[in-house]
Amino acid sequence: MAMDAEAMRAAVPPMEGRTIVAGIEGPAEIVRDRWGIPHIRAGSVGDAFFAQGFAHAQDRLWQMDAARRRAVGRYAEWAGPGAVAADALARRSGVEAASRRDLAAASAETCDMLAAYAAGVNAFADRGHLPAEYRLLGAEFEPWESWQSIAAMRQRGFLMGSIWFKLWRAAALRIVGPEQVTKLRYDDGGRDLLCIPPGVEADRWVATLANLAPALEALAALGGDDATGGGSNNWALAPERATTGRPILAGDPHRVFEIPSMYAQGHIACPEFDAIGLTVPGVPAFPHFAHNGSVAWCVTHAFMDIYDLFVERFRPGDDGAYQFRDAWLPTVRRIERIAVRGAAPVEITVVETHHGPVIAGDPASGAAVTLRSVQVAETDRSLDCLLPMLRARTVEDFFQSTREWGLIDHNLVAADTAGRIGHLVRAKVPRRPRVNGWLPVPGWTGAHEWQGMIPWEEMPRVFDPPGGAIVTANNRVVADDHPDYLTTDCHPPYRAARIAALLAGTERWAPEDMAAIHMDTASPNAALLRERILRLEPADAAARALRDRLAAWDGRMDGGSAAAAAYARIRRALTLLLVERSGLDGTRSNPLLQVPPPVLAANQLWWTLPNLLRADDAGLLGALDWDAALSEALAQAAADGTAADAEWAALHRPRFAHPLSAQFPEAAPLLDPPSLPVGGDNDCVLATGMICSAGFAAAYGAVARYVFDVGNWDGCRWAVFHGASGHPGSPHYADQNPDWTAGRMVPMLYDWSRIAAEASARTVLAPA
Repeated sequence: MAMDAEAMRAAVPPMEGRTIVAGIEGPAEIVRDRWGIPHIRAGSVGDAFFAQGFAHAQDRLWQMDAARRRAVGRYAEWAGPGAVAADALARRSGVEAASRRDLAAASAETCDMLAAYAAGVNAFADRGHLPAEYRLLGAEFEPWESWQSIAAMRQRGFLMGSIWFKLWRAAALRIVGPEQVTKLRYDDGGRDLLCIPPGVEADRWVATLANLAPALEALAALGGDDATGGGSNNWALAPERATTGRPILAGDPHRVFEIPSMYAQGHIACPEFDAIGLTVPGVPAFPHFAHNGSVAWCVTHAFMDIYDLFVERFRPGDDGAYQFRDAWLPTVRRIERIAVRGAAPVEITVVETHHGPVIAGDPASGAAVTLRSVQVAETDRSLDCLLPMLRARTVEDFFQSTREWGLIDHNLVAADTAGRIGHLVRAKVPRRPRVNGWLPVPGWTGAHEWQGMIPWEEMPRVFDPPGGAIVTANNRVVADDHPDYLTTDCHPPYRAARIAALLAGTERWAPEDMAAIHMDTASPNAALLRERILRLEPADAAARALRDRLAAWDGRMDGGSAAAAAYARIRRALTLLLVERSGLDGTRSNPLLQVPPPVLAANQLWWTLPNLLRADDAGLLGALDWDAALSEALAQAAADGTAADAEWAALHRPRFAHPLSAQFPEAAPLLDPPSLPVGGDNDCVLATGMICSAGFAAAYGAVARYVFDVGNWDGCRWAVFHGASGHPGSPHYADQNPDWTAGRMVPMLYDWSRIAAEASARTVLAPA
């Protein structure tokens, strides 16, 4: 159904007035500041979460609904055939059953919290003021249920991490061979910089052919013909490193620029707690970023390996039995029916072994790949952590409150008003052989089974380290000689090293100085590529002009820099040449890489290339050496039709696209919020990264930034990349983008007298 700007504005619900609702015990107020951020105050814990559910629904109801549908495999009902593959994966993974199971195991207070939150969501929806997206789709809202908050939380980090690297290497194996496949991992910058102990470097463990032999044998059974984006930063400074004498906690979660953003700013208070931070619409409390008046906390993705892929042997022509050790065991089978907008329903057969569901391959052929994931394999009680986190008063107590967290793995960094700082790897990680991290492993031998979970007490952590600074940026947490296997693939150490170097350069920092670190554009791979490019003597004038752009460049990916644009163009051309020369574009049709979202060779090799260049390893280039490859890439970049003096921001400007804008192109100008030009790149602290296969536009980046001046809670600041509202017709849909683009942050209002004095709107929820 077509909608104009006036209809979009009319779809924004009222944020002012007194509302009588069923399900609340006493009055609660939702006070909105000048940026539309909701500040909630209630007389009890239950009413606080009821009001949070109501406020989330006011701002983000369609987003919440989309998240629960994606989680359980019902998004194709809205999005059509293009969503069937992702829905099928969600159905195969059993997210709905796992979420219902987890609710049954949750504590009584968690169940009460989820029930109150769901009641608040439904109280808003019952008023009938649905977001514009429902009108576009001709859809209705189905009542929210408690287990769906668990599903919505599960969906936000679903299959995030190691599974894609294992599938990628398995698909590449038939093309490049086992000798080369061990090179197909993220760049380590020469040596990895560790999170724990802070500042220590170490070498990675690289699997040998002997180590990989069982996996290679297993993959042979499959037969057949021969994106990861994002990266988050956080850091903590001890009181002696701050001009205020108080800890500072700062950072920025990076994700793909999804509209609306995964995070919504919020504040909830009742007699038991008073907390403010980034909320996850569809989920109560503050899973990732917040403070409660005593402790502030934040996370980055820790890249723990929480998934294993098993090659299973099935009886040929029969998916009813699979081999394990010396026996044939029965599979579990079920039929799932996926409704599809504008098309006939699709039926899929789900086949499961004790390892998990088949996600790639055909069991009837005699072999297929199953997935065992911490996220669904065993009962999870992550949401049992949310209330204890709000009550914690010290870093130690806070870490203790998170011991049951397992839905996704985090570097959890915290600071408290007593002056302590700490870092804990918050994750459930299975004990199993280290070689499981490289490729799918044989499922029939029993040699690669999980041996329980690593106890919480043995997960890496550090308190108050020497030097008074903690930095995490998706880099390796601990050295690979750690007693337990934790990870194979992680992000390069560049961002962590740069943040650590910046912090070390000044003895004491002020909270307001943190924004400069957020916005740092130094790109460490620039010098590596520039040095090699400047040695070339191209005959073509355009290639010489592009090369010369790099001569006096300082290696900063500033938006106004033509040299930064030249560097990016050459690196992308070199990566695409590596894809072509290695033959790895042939992985595109491999069934292992059809698991959504697809894994593309260009995006993987973008991250592998610096290590190969640094080592002068041309093994994947065929008959070319690196100088010849660089010359060819320089010529291709010069001939791509872009002027040599084109500025980086012109190529790199992000496009914030609403999920429905492609489906309803006539509404796209209203659905898609504006975006201003940005600098940065994949390797900068300002990690506004491009996706190599898609071009130069910034596809992901800091969806939020924050600075906690721990103990001076009215001195904290934050910003999100578009705005607090998920309504395209709201004035708060994109009003923070100018501040976010410029590296500015807005006040994180905490004092209730100031909130009341500066209120732009107030909703009072009153019991019937």
